[in-house]
Amino acid sequence: MLALEGEAWGEAVSALGRRLPPLRAILVCSAHWQAAGPFRLSSAAVPGVMHDFGGFPEALYGLDYPAPGSPGLADEAAGLLREAGLEAVLDAQRPLDHGAWVPLRYLRPEADLPVVQLSLPRTRTPGLLLAAGRALAPFRHRGVLILGSGGIVHNLGRLDWQGAAEPRPWAVAFQRWVHERLAAGDGTALAEWRQAPGAMESVPTSEHLDPLFVAMGAGGTPPVLLFAGWQLGSLSLTSYEFP
Repeated sequence: MLALEGEAWGEAVSALGRRLPPLRAILVCSAHWQAAGPFRLSSAAVPGVMHDFGGFPEALYGLDYPAPGSPGLADEAAGLLREAGLEAVLDAQRPLDHGAWVPLRYLRPEADLPVVQLSLPRTRTPGLLLAAGRALAPFRHRGVLILGSGGIVHNLGRLDWQGAAEPRPWAVAFQRWVHERLAAGDGTALAEWRQAPGAMESVPTSEHLDPLFVAMGAGGTPPVLLFAGWQLGSLSLTSYEFP
C-alpha cells in the first residue's frame, strides 16, 4: 500500500532521489525475488512489472513503472560477481516485482533510468550477501545506484489491524540492535542477527532483512538514517542511506 499511501516515508525517499548525483542506472535487490541456484540478474530490455500480491484495492493493480532494463548492465553485474568467485546468470524473463517498483516510484518517478534486479539465492547466508555487495561496490563509482528493498522488521503474522501507533516491544528491541550495529559498521555481529533480542518475532523468515546485507556490503561505511517509522505494529519502514 506504500505505492498509494507513501506519506512521510514516500516524501523521504523522494527527497533522496532529488539530491542524488546524476545516475546511469539502478541495481535493486528485493525481498521478493528468491531463486534456486546462483545469483540471477534480470536482463530484459523492457522488463515490465508484476503485481505479485493479492487482496488489495483495484487501484494498486493499475500502477506501472515503465523503466527500461539493461542487458549490458546485467552482464556487467554478473561479471563483477563472477570475478569475486560468486555464481551469476542472466534472466531475460523476470519482470520487476513490487519490492523494486514501489520504492522506485518515489525515488525516480520519471522511470527514465535502466533498472536491473538481483535475486536472493534460496541457499544463502549474510556472509554470501555481504560478499555480493562488496563485489558490486564498483558500481557506486560508475553511476549505478545500489538499492536494497525489504524491511528490518517484517512479520505479517503479527500485524495489529487496529492500527496501533506504537510498534511491538520485540520489534523495537530488534530494530535498535540492528541500528546500533549498523552505526558501528559491524557486519560480523549483524551476520549473527538470530541471536539478537526480538529476532525470531521480527524476522520469522529472512528474505526481508537480507537485502540489507547486499546494501551494507556495497556501502562499505556506516549508513545514515533516512527514515524511521512503523506500520501496523510489526512492519518497519526504517530506511538507510550509505553515503
